[in-house]
Amino acid sequence: MNDQAANIKMISKLLMRLLPVQILLCAVGAVNGVVSSYFASNFVGVEALSAVGLYSPVGMLISTLSTVLVGGSSMLCGKYLGRNEQKKVQNVFSLSLVLSLALAVCFIALFLLMGTFDLTGFLTSDHAVRQLLCRYLLGQAVGVVPQMLGNSFAAFLSLENRQRRTFTASLSYIAANMLLNYVFVQQLKMEALGLALASSLGMWVFLGVQAPLFLGGKLSVRLSLRPDSWGEAREILRIGLPGAATNLYQTGRGLIVNKLLEIFVGSAGISAFAAANNLLGLVWAIPGGMLAVSRMVISVSVGEEDRQTLTDVMRVMFRRFIPLMSAVVLAVILCAVPLTRIFYSEDAGSVFMMTVWGFRILPLCMPLSIICMHFTCYGQASGKQALVHLLSLMDGLVCVAGFTALLIPWIGMNSAYIANVLNGLVVTLMFFGYSCIKNHRVPRNMEELMVIPESFGVPAEERMDLSIKSIEDVVTVSRRVQQFCLERGVSQRGAYLSGLAMEEMAGNVVEHGFTKDSRSHTVDLRVTHKGKDVILRVKDDCIPFDPGERLRMAQPEDAVKNIGLKILFQTAKDVQYQNILGLNVLTVWISGE
Repeated sequence: MNDQAANIKMISKLLMRLLPVQILLCAVGAVNGVVSSYFASNFVGVEALSAVGLYSPVGMLISTLSTVLVGGSSMLCGKYLGRNEQKKVQNVFSLSLVLSLALAVCFIALFLLMGTFDLTGFLTSDHAVRQLLCRYLLGQAVGVVPQMLGNSFAAFLSLENRQRRTFTASLSYIAANMLLNYVFVQQLKMEALGLALASSLGMWVFLGVQAPLFLGGKLSVRLSLRPDSWGEAREILRIGLPGAATNLYQTGRGLIVNKLLEIFVGSAGISAFAAANNLLGLVWAIPGGMLAVSRMVISVSVGEEDRQTLTDVMRVMFRRFIPLMSAVVLAVILCAVPLTRIFYSEDAGSVFMMTVWGFRILPLCMPLSIICMHFTCYGQASGKQALVHLLSLMDGLVCVAGFTALLIPWIGMNSAYIANVLNGLVVTLMFFGYSCIKNHRVPRNMEELMVIPESFGVPAEERMDLSIKSIEDVVTVSRRVQQFCLERGVSQRGAYLSGLAMEEMAGNVVEHGFTKDSRSHTVDLRVTHKGKDVILRVKDDCIPFDPGERLRMAQPEDAVKNIGLKILFQTAKDVQYQNILGLNVLTVWISGE
């Protein structure tokens, strides 16, 4: 296996390891929609399901603003982690919590006003549906705070490699939501208010399971509502807004499509669209989880100016994520009728077949969406803000709303479904066209497709990547590193120390890290010549190991033990260790003079 293939394999293993928890996290909101739809259609009525569907754009707006803060803060923290600036990570985390709490208070006030004074006329003119929607808003007001804070907690737990706690919190939410719906809706007959309260109280459970880690001092960030500086709040919004703009546009798109369905199809069309969308929300959690894990790695790679890992993330997306998503899409299409029966019986009239066609057509846009979301995320992290805004506008609003308005007079309900597929095709072609324009030709490799600037990182000839799978591979490391350094004008002493340091670090990982469990491991080595320094980076997926902490804990009278690490710290200009997303990252600076 060559070094590039080994690096791709490591990134693939990392992304696939993080993926299940992120999918479950993304599915939390979707579970709420499915459970609410099920209890609404079976125990309240079609009007209640219409109310749930009409709330969807409003819920999307909350998710959008949460995504701005969570996306912006997590990507900014990823960059700071890549630079080992821990104080800035804490400040960004505190800012994220404060801003989330402030937004939550605003939404609570809005929902209370709309629900109490029946200010929902702009959403629907149906009196029965409006009454249910008002009560639904009052119940949703209870859960805005834990939703906003819980999303922030989950993002930072992922950066801290504490996905298990998020996994537990997500399962707890699902269980609480189902139980409370059974009590409030089926038993106590609380109708729309019960639907919303079940979801809201479930979100408090979700938050409560995560919070103790931040209060117990077990994380590198602590729970604080007092940021050291407010200056980075603008940076959070600047980074987060373009990536979340799609959701913001989707809020407007939802309002437009719902109104078109009400005019051309009727309330049955809104109910069918809500049922299909809510259940498919569980399936959408898969692309959402894929994007979440990729976003973490992309943001850290941008901070490290790591061209190789950036392109490897995209390769994994095409090679692993797209085939997996295509298989899921095929399964959904084949199960369209049974899935529809969850909400409606076959004698429910036209709404039944409208929903069936939703399950047959809507999933087709998901593989394309994975491509669009990943390239938008990369553009967001790398500062291509104009491109991100354009893609977000087209993806979130113009294409879907435009194609629906164009087709609905001719083909009715299915226009809303087909528009989503056409949207995916258009946006994918747009990014490909952008790459062609920037490169003045059809892209020939992943770097050209991503339009990575030449100034990003160091040139390929100034770096060397190696992959270590066994102790036998370590033997050649020192010689290869020395040769690389000497060919670039590094002094004999600098080249010798660089080779010695890299051999020591790699050998230490193989000897101690590879033997701690039964899993197969890889050590990714990188040597970079930058200015007058040689920068050595060792990245592995073994158990956490901080060599600096090991030396501090060593007995001072034992002069021989850990002699290699002692020499490393004595001769290097700087040594930094981090554990990022479950990977050990050790970076060493050696003077090349």
